[in-house]
Amino acid sequence: QVQLVESGGGLVQAGGSLRLSCAASGRTFSTYPMGWFRRAPGKEREFVAAINWSGGTTDYADSVKGRFTISRDNAKNTVYLLMNSLKPEDTAVYYCAATITLSTTTYTREHEYDYWGQGTQVTVSS
Repeated sequence: QVQLVESGGGLVQAGGSLRLSCAASGRTFSTYPMGWFRRAPGKEREFVAAINWSGGTTDYADSVKGRFTISRDNAKNTVYLLMNSLKPEDTAVYYCAATITLSTTTYTREHEYDYWGQGTQVTVSS
């Protein structure tokens, strides 16, 4: 079983930055590809960023490319999402996800993930 706990959300002005953290349980965290998704009010959950097991491969949604950075520290069982130049349209609940599929690649679709965190709210004011 894998448990994921997100933190770091909050209220920030447009143009500001936040860093989300996702702490994972499980001895084999270092083998899990991980991802971040978000759900804005009235919208479906969407892909934001993904990282492979080693951190050597990352993938981003076009809407956040160049502004967000995903990273991981396998020694701390934690994955991060650094969000810069935030916009009001980034307002959403952000979810961390993990897949136990053994792979060197990244995953961008919800159904490819096995475990989800409870989410953390990010609100960007204009």
